[in-house]
Amino acid sequence: MNLDQKGLKKRSITVAYFFNTIDKKHDIRLRRLNNVDEQKRRIFERDLHRPGLALAGFTNLFTYKRVQILGNTETRFLNHLEEAERRRVFENLVRFKIPCIILTSNNKLSPDLLEMATKAGIAVYITRHSSTKTIYLVTDFLDEQFSFYQQYHGSMVDVYGVGVLITGKSGLGKSEIALDLVERGHGLVADDVVVIHREGETMKLNATRNNIIDHFMEIRGLGVVDVRATFGIRAIRDVKEVQVAVELLEWNREMEYERLGLDTKYIKILGVDVPLVQLPIFPGKNITVIIEVVALNFLLKRYSNYVAAEALTDRIKNVINNDRTEDDLHA
Repeated sequence: MNLDQKGLKKRSITVAYFFNTIDKKHDIRLRRLNNVDEQKRRIFERDLHRPGLALAGFTNLFTYKRVQILGNTETRFLNHLEEAERRRVFENLVRFKIPCIILTSNNKLSPDLLEMATKAGIAVYITRHSSTKTIYLVTDFLDEQFSFYQQYHGSMVDVYGVGVLITGKSGLGKSEIALDLVERGHGLVADDVVVIHREGETMKLNATRNNIIDHFMEIRGLGVVDVRATFGIRAIRDVKEVQVAVELLEWNREMEYERLGLDTKYIKILGVDVPLVQLPIFPGKNITVIIEVVALNFLLKRYSNYVAAEALTDRIKNVINNDRTEDDLHA
């Protein structure tokens, strides 16, 4: 199984999408101060910029394609200038194709400067948050928007708080296993199409559903099942970190399968190593219960550093060593 496909990445987002979406995902509320066509301006970078040097006249290295943050320092600098100088300084700023300007800490722009921004087609927003918090929240949002992502065929389930990605060839029963896990009280993140995002430059992978398929499942012989309507809100999750991958395999007598679990296998997803468990499928095997145990073993290893195979191996070694000691004493 090869899940390490080249990740996709958005090239840009519109300012309209940015304004309409950010408050749904983060605790920040922006308010419009002018009326421009927000669909015509696009944001290309996750990084933000505070244009202090640009306001002072140095624009050689002005990163104007970024969202511009005007905090207490920038607005007070503008306010202490004479009217003609203030207009000249601000005009030097808005001549660039800036995506948008965010005023933090409820700072205000004078009506003439706001009119200049409007004529230049630059949206101006205001927030009560400080510059530090605004930069943190907006960067987090843009980091998510511009992160690498890819769509994979499989099912994603929250099992005892562990994000388990179930993969394998078509027809092996991934959806049926996911449905069985939901019936046992676990939460479905996605079925059939799993969208995985890599969180910035971190090693964290977040899985979400395809918005078209949503929480619907196709079960062969039954048809389409609406998991949310059938099992209730407790049965679904909007997002979950991918922590374990379970690959379903067709049973093959000639193939050797893991017996002890001493050597942890890994698979790369968007450049991140994820623990992999390979489970052969044959009649009578309860895969649902095994996946629950996979999740519990993950929790044991993470929080208690306990691995059953290692504990058994140590016990056998101790018995062998004790037997040798007794043989030496009786020799």
